[in-house]
Amino acid sequence: MTAIYTPPQYAVSDSELIPVADYPRRLLKIPPSRMFSIREALRVYLANNGPDAVIFDASQGDGGKSLPGVPPEILQRALALQLEHGTGYDKPYGFDGFREAVVNLYWKLRPEFGWGPSNVLGGVGGRDVLTKAFQAMLYLGNGCVGDAILTSAVPWISYNWGPYAVGLNVLRAPGDSASAWAIAADGLQEAVQFAAKSGRKIAGLLITSPDNPTGRTLPISEQIALAHQALELGVEYVLFDWIYHWVTDGDPHDINAVLDAFSPEERERLMFLDGLTKSLGGSNIRNAHLLASKKVIDFIISIASHGVFPDFFGQAVAVASYEMGYANAAAHTIRTTAESRAVLRNLLQAGGYHHIIGDGYYAFIDIEDFCAPGEDSEHIGEMLAQQYGVAVVPGMHFSDAGRYWIRFSYAMPVERTQGAFQRMDAGLKSRR
Repeated sequence: MTAIYTPPQYAVSDSELIPVADYPRRLLKIPPSRMFSIREALRVYLANNGPDAVIFDASQGDGGKSLPGVPPEILQRALALQLEHGTGYDKPYGFDGFREAVVNLYWKLRPEFGWGPSNVLGGVGGRDVLTKAFQAMLYLGNGCVGDAILTSAVPWISYNWGPYAVGLNVLRAPGDSASAWAIAADGLQEAVQFAAKSGRKIAGLLITSPDNPTGRTLPISEQIALAHQALELGVEYVLFDWIYHWVTDGDPHDINAVLDAFSPEERERLMFLDGLTKSLGGSNIRNAHLLASKKVIDFIISIASHGVFPDFFGQAVAVASYEMGYANAAAHTIRTTAESRAVLRNLLQAGGYHHIIGDGYYAFIDIEDFCAPGEDSEHIGEMLAQQYGVAVVPGMHFSDAGRYWIRFSYAMPVERTQGAFQRMDAGLKSRR
């Protein structure tokens, strides 16, 4: 057989090649998340007070560790599903039974919206789903690397860096602490105009409720109004991050009410994120899903087919919890966190702390009065961990707006929340 020489050739035509651009070499180096290293400061306290000293971790958002996590009966049902299903490849979106359970058992989507199983994408936790959603915003929207994604003034740490890694600049909306940095109508318009001055469009708006880190909760009516305004201003997509919405003192968000408030054309530009991490305490189960238009889901499936597939077991845990009725499945997490929320709210008020506490896992506490000149929340966080054995998250890790704030997690049994607060209170008031 005669050998045939094949010259170098690109996989796509010349007109479809990615233009040469040197922006990656000029980007800020993305720092690793501090969320997983904050607890290391507690080692100093243990070294000074003995390995059996009592410590409190109010930094975490890990209901799988600080709370009992996923009920054993759900894990057993999921294992039975895994054994029945086998270990062969599934689809890039997961498996069909998961999609059907999300639509029919979990959200109970009304059929008149025309959204069904094909509008569901399974993912390996929230970060995986968000990264894929950011890619969809970039490619299916204006199609320009360097466009912006809009967050609140004090966003979750990974909202600062997840979009940046896929080519979107993170733009923090104007806001103030009096409103828990909620994005207001005039602030949204100001942000769109600000981006336009540098030739950028807003590829996506992130609406998080309850919020991380502030705990702020927005009523559905306000979320709808903000999304409407965003679409009218030319924002390409609106993503509702509802990962904490079961962990509240009220009812979970009603997706049907939101879909009903938009036209079929507008719904094409909406995305919804939810998952098991917070409400079920499934931190290492790694299951989340995206609900979006078929165009968005099909695009992500194409990309995911060359990348990361969701694992079956995480989906099986979700299906098992949906079969049980999610309110029942997540009852312990919801109840325990609500009890701690009520106690912490009273402790903060009695202690005279200026703070924000809505729903979800977190209180955001103003500690500026306890900072010496030149200090910020990072100094305070280090002091509390090393000297008082309680870990919190310095607000400056989220943004400069949080420089004099700390995030306190109350996703713990009441006695642990009380103990963590008492240590924090003693540490802060020792500085007066």
